[in-house]
Amino acid sequence: MLIYSLDVMVLEKLGDSLKNTLQKITKALFVDEKLVNELVKDIQRALLQADVNVQLVFDLTKEIKEKALKTEPPKGLSKKEFLINIVYESLVDFLGGPGSKINIKKKPFKMMLVGLFGSGKTTTAGKLAAYYSKRGMKVALLQTDTWRPAAYDQLEQLAKKVNVPFFGIRGEKDPVKIFKKYETELNKHDLIIIDTAGRDALSDELTEELNRINKAVKADENLLVISGDIGQAAEKQAKSFHEACHVTGVIITKLDGTAKGGGALIACSVTKAPVKFIGLGEKIEDFEEFKPEGFVGRLLGMGDLEALLEKAKGAITEEEAQDLGKRFLKGDFNLIDL
Repeated sequence: MLIYSLDVMVLEKLGDSLKNTLQKITKALFVDEKLVNELVKDIQRALLQADVNVQLVFDLTKEIKEKALKTEPPKGLSKKEFLINIVYESLVDFLGGPGSKINIKKKPFKMMLVGLFGSGKTTTAGKLAAYYSKRGMKVALLQTDTWRPAAYDQLEQLAKKVNVPFFGIRGEKDPVKIFKKYETELNKHDLIIIDTAGRDALSDELTEELNRINKAVKADENLLVISGDIGQAAEKQAKSFHEACHVTGVIITKLDGTAKGGGALIACSVTKAPVKFIGLGEKIEDFEEFKPEGFVGRLLGMGDLEALLEKAKGAITEEEAQDLGKRFLKGDFNLIDL
């Protein structure tokens, strides 16, 4: 299994390409080596156009080809159905398998966000706070970005918007001092989200600062926030951040545009850290857990009921959501439910 994760990179174009590929299977009279080769080339083309690393693409398609040509379909599945299933399962594995949910089992649980300037760390801190406070957690936001003048005000405003406590010291240049000043108060919360400084490049100065704040905070999750438009330059940056503070997960932002997102995939392969969340727009609610199965289902046009129910959680109770799910599967729902 290839343990990598991917973002919504040109979701529409990539999805259309893969849907067209699957249509070739359904329209084919029979499955043979020629069809499999054609299918593999189509998948390679679609992923390479999305700026995915060449070697990763060839590793994936080699796996698909070997399974398709050397494995007999199980009873009850036609060769066409089996081939579609191979493509689906291989893409899911390629994007991280069952996904990697953050399990918050201790209190306080600390998340530290790292990344370059402009990657969307501060906005993401607000989105994370909203996500977890909606799930009944007592969340606090801590601002330790002492370099960007607007960072303090931005996070303070986001904290007010999502109705969670905000901590920071305007004008203080030492992030460790900020954390130490509020440590006792922060420990009264279930979850602490720490926004750190970014730069245009990962300088020695930033690396040293990250080392210091990382040692002081001892975060349970060090999350690399990376922009979906960064391209393959992500590799060097991801490696540097991983060396500075041991990245445990990736959050991919700015997936509402048309930017290629293969660079974010590279970030995951370098750090061996899975994508935990994706940001799909500017609004606080444009944020969700990354679930490879649902993501691939959407790419291939299979639908994603699970994602729909996850969205519904913010507005209705768990019991209502489960009942709604059952009615959707039966086809027994009305316009109001939809």
